[in-house]
Amino acid sequence: MLKIAPVVDELGARFAAAGHEIALVGGPVRDILLGRGSKDLDFATSARPDAVERLLAGWADHVWDIGKAFGTIGCQKDDWVLEITTYRSESYDPTSRKPEVAYGDSLQGDLARRDFAMNAMAVMLPSHQFVDLYGGLEDVANKVIRTPGSPEDSFSDDPLRMMRAARFAAQLGFTPDPAVVTAMKEMAERITIVSAERVRDELIKLVCAPYPRIGLDLLVSTGIADHVLPELPALRLELDEHHRHKDVYEHSLTVLEQAIDLEPRLGVELPDFVVRFAALIHDIGKPKTRRFEDGNKVTFHHHDVVGAKLAKKRMKALRFSNEQIDQVGKLVELHLRFHGYGTGEWTDSAVRRYVRDAGDLLSRLHVLTRADSTTRNRRKAEALRTAYDDLEKRIERLQEQEELDSIRPDLDGNQIMQLLGIAAGREVGEAYKFLMELRMDEGPLGEEVAGQKLLEWWSTRSPATGS
Repeated sequence: MLKIAPVVDELGARFAAAGHEIALVGGPVRDILLGRGSKDLDFATSARPDAVERLLAGWADHVWDIGKAFGTIGCQKDDWVLEITTYRSESYDPTSRKPEVAYGDSLQGDLARRDFAMNAMAVMLPSHQFVDLYGGLEDVANKVIRTPGSPEDSFSDDPLRMMRAARFAAQLGFTPDPAVVTAMKEMAERITIVSAERVRDELIKLVCAPYPRIGLDLLVSTGIADHVLPELPALRLELDEHHRHKDVYEHSLTVLEQAIDLEPRLGVELPDFVVRFAALIHDIGKPKTRRFEDGNKVTFHHHDVVGAKLAKKRMKALRFSNEQIDQVGKLVELHLRFHGYGTGEWTDSAVRRYVRDAGDLLSRLHVLTRADSTTRNRRKAEALRTAYDDLEKRIERLQEQEELDSIRPDLDGNQIMQLLGIAAGREVGEAYKFLMELRMDEGPLGEEVAGQKLLEWWSTRSPATGS
């Protein structure tokens, strides 16, 4: 509280002087108890939104009313982002995705409608009186996720809270109360009335949490994943291709955890949802491609291609952005490519194609491919690491020599038209493609040599067929 005292005490004094109650509530109170810092602060107040706006005017640096219809006014004060919400008392239509918002008249009533007891604590301002009506402090101390009232009532009101339970388990490492788990199992199907966008946002937060395995296991074991990400529980019955008596579900969770350990290699702001989600679902094509051959041998031919299609379909249904869909889909499709490398048998041409196909996802593909090695055979694991180290060194060497990230043919479209004496059209595209393949196979040749090879190729084409 010492760090946030200047801003919250000023705010509390302004509201008290105007005759209104205001309290710091929810996650910020929980996080203070956990010793976690955040620049985002949530408040509940007896003041109506119009009054909140007037009280913030002249005090906050910026004020916005995007959530005013739900009783929330936001603002920024110095480095702090504040959301101030009028006491609420929500009523729910069991068949509706959205609550009907009505204003409440007390902090007690507002706290009673919150999702979990650990988020139903408050600090009154400016007095700093601690309010804990539902045992949230004890839950934080015991690392337990429990609802203020019955979990059945809470999840009936807002089924997304079931996913929030899994998300908080993943973020905090807390354990859901047995009654919460039971209610999640019995009410799992109710998650289907929640909008895809809200489900997606919770899934992102869960996957990007410190302990995603905990949350994902909870979604799978309670049956909620059957409705929001059914491809994940479908992996539980599949043997992996190495026949280590571990199902692909466990393998996928391990790959996710290993990808998280390798994330610092990306050199970007972490966590990285794209590489984590690709690691989680990279093998979702296996159930549809499983075949039994020669007795007990199990194969999953082309599961990379099938998996990429399934990944895109599921992400589209969950309303992910086109960019994220394309990125995850490409990583799933390419995750097996390295396994043809062996001990370095690839030609420079194959290495160039690997870089070209990965494009700006190359660093993420490095992480995914390394994370995908979960064999318990130390010798085999070390051989895979050594081989990939070698591949990365070859990529670096070729990039220095050839600028692979911006690889282009030795001649551009205008030069092709001038050399062949043709106008813009399909034939220029075919010639450009020939030169690109030549560039990938043989590296940079220079304009003169590339021009000679283009003319030789052109001379073999049939004028009648154009091929």
